[in-house]
Amino acid sequence: MEFSERMKKLVEEYNNRHLDDFTVQVLDEVTKQLNELLNDIQKDKEHFKELGISFEEKAFYDILVSCAKKFHFENQYSDEKMKDLAKKVKALVDDKTKYTDWDQRIDITAEMECDLMMLLDENGYPPVPRYEVYREVFEQAENFKRYAG
Repeated sequence: MEFSERMKKLVEEYNNRHLDDFTVQVLDEVTKQLNELLNDIQKDKEHFKELGISFEEKAFYDILVSCAKKFHFENQYSDEKMKDLAKKVKALVDDKTKYTDWDQRIDITAEMECDLMMLLDENGYPPVPRYEVYREVFEQAENFKRYAG
């Protein structure tokens, strides 16, 4: 989701240029930012190996870490605890989305959202229940399964 937001911002900057502003400098800046984004994506793509988790589990690790930082409770969770929870979330999402029409079935998506909330709560994540955290993790799960195939 972070990379999607960065790409969207770049496209908006490019699309919002004005004819009198359209110079080599504008193109150079957009090109530079795109290169940085691609380099960051490549580094991020390989980071899962260093963490000792799968590429797919890293998608959930990333959202858990991001939410912990965003809502200021990152000091309450060790890296190992985050990796362990990411593995559990990935397993749960895989189980709930094994049907090809999972995203069209309200019963399955509601069950997955409920089960994710329960799993996070059982693992003390977040330390104080916050719907926003559950929502972001659930959205990551939906995006992961929708775009990962």
